[in-house]
Amino acid sequence: MSRLNQLRERLRSVRGDDVRTDGGTVEHTGESGFLPDFDSEFVRSLPFWLPPFLLMGFFVYGAIGWNFVISLTDFSGFSLPTYELSAFDFEMYRQAFSDPTFWTAVQNTVILLVVFTSLCLVGGLLLAILVDQGIRFENTFRTVYLLPMALSFVVTAVFWSWMYNNTTGVINVVLRSVGLDFLAMNWLGGYIDTGVLATIPYFPSAVKIRLFAVIFALLWQYSGYAMVVYLAGLRAIPDDHYEAARIDGASTLTMYRRVIIPQLRASTISAAVVLMVFALKAFDFLYVLFGSNPGPAADILATMMYREAFGSNQWAYGSAIAIILFVMALAVIAPYLYSEYRRGEL
Repeated sequence: MSRLNQLRERLRSVRGDDVRTDGGTVEHTGESGFLPDFDSEFVRSLPFWLPPFLLMGFFVYGAIGWNFVISLTDFSGFSLPTYELSAFDFEMYRQAFSDPTFWTAVQNTVILLVVFTSLCLVGGLLLAILVDQGIRFENTFRTVYLLPMALSFVVTAVFWSWMYNNTTGVINVVLRSVGLDFLAMNWLGGYIDTGVLATIPYFPSAVKIRLFAVIFALLWQYSGYAMVVYLAGLRAIPDDHYEAARIDGASTLTMYRRVIIPQLRASTISAAVVLMVFALKAFDFLYVLFGSNPGPAADILATMMYREAFGSNQWAYGSAIAIILFVMALAVIAPYLYSEYRRGEL
């Protein structure tokens, strides 16, 4: 701080009084209009936040911007792109929007986002209500439910590949042992026919069993996180609300539906945003299970981006898919950030 004060005094002494052409002087009144106030809290805090801000801006947002620039070129193979404004175009985006594989990956990504997040929220809420009843060994149950979240996608993918094994996997072994052989199947296969259910309007003739096997495994891993978020929300609701609902004669189901669950809106939004971000990052899980090409039954934008960029050396095309995936992530996070801004939390 002493060096900043010395610099401030030096600037003031150098500024002095300007000499006018008629021999007089110009008197400076008040504070300078352009010199910063070195005693302000903003200037004093600069050394602490400016370096990490610049580093994050360069390595994160700079990389995103550079990726967008590459997506405007024809960068592929071992030939370097030409970084000229006249050569930039949106050809890679047009190619993606006319590619059936791209739309299959978009469909799978949306299904993964919606189904995984919805089921995880419902499962987490039910577990939180169960744990909130004051059961014995509450802390043990809470730890058991939350423990899978501490595992990486690589570990859980290997674990579930064993579970889903068609001949030796524990799921099919249990089903066969209890006489439910007709339910034993190749869980990591492509599709299963829905049979007579296909006669129902809008019901698909085949279900992507591979994608739903992935969703079930992710549900096992992250429902504990939703449980913890909901449990914190339940514990924050005053006991008066429970007692008032019971005095009014509300049943347990009505009390949760009309009184308790509406007060969990903030918990639901925050958990949903985090879970959708986890779903967008499911590349590790799919790559360990199926490699870079899970097939149309489970291909998502992240695996397609990796396959095009690092498998086919279509760098510009892969960058375009990455930018589209980034826009999807923004569409997930932006409403949450806006709601937090409206509440004054940002």
